[in-house]
Amino acid sequence: MRVCVVAEYYPRRRDPVLGIWAHRQALATRDAGADVRVLALERPIPPAGTLRSLAHGRVLPLASDMVHLARQPRLETLDDLEVEYVRFLAPAREGSYATWDRWAQRPLRRALERLDAVWPLDLIHAHYALPAGGAARPFAIERRRPLVVSVHGGDVLGPALSAPAARARVGEVLAGSAAILCNSHATLALTAALAGSSANMRVVHLGAEPPRHAQRRHHAPTLVTVAHLTARKRHADVLRALALAVRRVPDLRWLVIGDGPELPPLRRLAAELGIADRVDWAGQLAPRKAIEELARCHLMVMPSVDEAFGVAYVEAMACGVPAIGCRGEGGPEEIAALGGGMLLVGPGDIAALAQLIEDIVSDSARAQELSAAARRTAVERFSWERCGRATVAAYEDALAEAAPG
Repeated sequence: MRVCVVAEYYPRRRDPVLGIWAHRQALATRDAGADVRVLALERPIPPAGTLRSLAHGRVLPLASDMVHLARQPRLETLDDLEVEYVRFLAPAREGSYATWDRWAQRPLRRALERLDAVWPLDLIHAHYALPAGGAARPFAIERRRPLVVSVHGGDVLGPALSAPAARARVGEVLAGSAAILCNSHATLALTAALAGSSANMRVVHLGAEPPRHAQRRHHAPTLVTVAHLTARKRHADVLRALALAVRRVPDLRWLVIGDGPELPPLRRLAAELGIADRVDWAGQLAPRKAIEELARCHLMVMPSVDEAFGVAYVEAMACGVPAIGCRGEGGPEEIAALGGGMLLVGPGDIAALAQLIEDIVSDSARAQELSAAARRTAVERFSWERCGRATVAAYEDALAEAAPG
């Protein structure tokens, strides 16, 4: 079958980490037997919020980022997968989310028509209901191609969904899809509420894998967080827990992989807590390098909220690094229920987080047991091979359902 993946979040030259999970799923789907091409939605002019964050101290200066924008070619090959970057202009997402997909419809339609003319499509797989799903929907309806939509959480949890018009538009796109893939059962429940039914929905977990070569652990006990530096990821909670835990574990350190607008206030907080010398701000790393650094650590800590799944947790577990997430969050709760190696603490409970960190890094036998359990859970439940097979099965069911019509 010939499948066109449409995604707003997808790796590109200026940001090879952006949407890396969508790329990995596309590769896994290809390896499971589908023929895949990708159309990545590209805004040549970044949103105002991104420009402001660049101007206030991101790793790449604004001028450098604009050069990267200019150098992004329309066609690219990533891991032998053909990707076309479809440029579109749009206003700020926050004030126009209900109509955001309409800004991308015309350029995406042209790209789909060009692709379909030389490589007839069987199915379109859009990541997120908006803008990708909504923008691809008119073409899918006209050409009678099944539209499969992956819901990753932002579709149903993001602040933009607070507006009735945005909720209605997302629900419309979901209700008109041939199949909906959700990253957790909690996401599926929220998605069904928006779409009005769960009849064509299923859970397909994203995957993870360890680095190609075994990595030697840091000598000192080292925590790690892999995430964009935003408020909901709760890096500040980890800093405060670290300040408590070092009283019992004096050589404890924290490696932070990621970048974002919270970096300056987090640096200030680390200095105020007297632990600035214990934190290594690695910034954004290339995906392979990030996994290698992750594998050298002892414990993944990310007590984030509004966490629909959390690929970073299963990436850590695939490396044999146990993970700590927030109790009550759909993703961490589901991962913990499927096997060992995922631990949960109450949201905002700094003392409990510090105690759990202390208990694990101070008990080598327990740490080894958790490491083995984490690796086993990742292999058995969250491999990319498993994800690829499940995705292709969803495609086949969508095509079979559409065939009589």
